[in-house]
Amino acid sequence: MQRLFLFLYQYRAFLIFLFLEVICLWLIVRNNSFQSAGFFNSSNRIAGNLLQSSDNVSDYFNLADVNNNLAAENARLKQELEALNSRLQYLKLDTTYETTDTTLVTDIDTLTQDSLQIEKYQFLSAKVINKSVRNYNNYITINKGRSEGVEPDMAVIGNDGVVGKVKAASQHFAVITSVLHSDFQISSKIDKTGDLCTAKWPGNDPYHAELLFVPRHVEVEVGDSIVTSGYNAIFPEGVPVGVVSDVEITEDALFYNITIDLASNFNEIGYVYLIKNSLKTEQDSIQQEAEKFYAQ
Repeated sequence: MQRLFLFLYQYRAFLIFLFLEVICLWLIVRNNSFQSAGFFNSSNRIAGNLLQSSDNVSDYFNLADVNNNLAAENARLKQELEALNSRLQYLKLDTTYETTDTTLVTDIDTLTQDSLQIEKYQFLSAKVINKSVRNYNNYITINKGRSEGVEPDMAVIGNDGVVGKVKAASQHFAVITSVLHSDFQISSKIDKTGDLCTAKWPGNDPYHAELLFVPRHVEVEVGDSIVTSGYNAIFPEGVPVGVVSDVEITEDALFYNITIDLASNFNEIGYVYLIKNSLKTEQDSIQQEAEKFYAQ
């Protein structure tokens, strides 16, 4: 307090001068319409610029919340889109109903199966907090774990296509086996023909992968879309895997040598979507029983 009084006393003349100048300016603005209009226009412009700058700074620091909300909204929309696609597939199966005295086909079974399919896949958004793309076996770490419903073997996709599969989950974090992993294979198909194949990363270029087991009688061309087959209990059918970029075959070869451009750019992935198949346990169980039966 003593320093404050000392400061005021030391600069008393200058402070009195500023005080009088302010009073003079106020009197001029108050009693002259031209100066008054100019003052208020200038002050409004300055205030507007300050508010705009303040709003821009506030928006910048709120970007994380905005991105999280958008990711959650995208997850909800992807789930609704998957449900609509499932309904469309069931409607395409049979749209004719017989109503004779001996045969009556209702849509009760179809509606039951439709409801199951709608609830089959559940989507959850998560933020990528760590990743690698230059190793031979690459992993991705996300900011959600078991407390949010993340479990091992859940499918992981991005905005553009397949990303990987959950390897392990702790209470609040999870590690994803990336498509850029030497052991990761994707059950796929050529979208235009439906022929099954397998996509696998060869271990060098993070932008390309190989398409395996495509027999030579299949018609495949550069530009063909490769999507998930839906023949396992992890990935839904139709998720983009990549696009054919190169096709080669030798005279005595049984299969093509095909290179695809991966749909997902792993250098730019910031958010991912985890997919839980609520019927996975049932599907795996019946498939294992069938394999044991036919192996006998």
